[in-house]
Amino acid sequence: MQCPIDGTQLVITDRNGVEIDYCPQCRGVWLDRGELDKIIERSTAYAPPPPPQSGYDDRADHGYRKKKKRGGFLEDLFDF
Repeated sequence: MQCPIDGTQLVITDRNGVEIDYCPQCRGVWLDRGELDKIIERSTAYAPPPPPQSGYDDRADHGYRKKKKRGGFLEDLFDF
């Protein structure tokens, strides 16, 4: 089968037990009906478990804090 983009001969490879066609030139991938669903189903079976939650909120380290305005004499009297 020829690549629809550049006419190069497509190569067949195996991905999680599913044969897919890809173009070595443009790196395009072509799937037959149902192959994407099979790849997704099988890839979740091979995925490592998610890391445990530590309770640490990493958003605080990425600039999500509200910036404090420079205050006047009220800032000295009250803790805002």
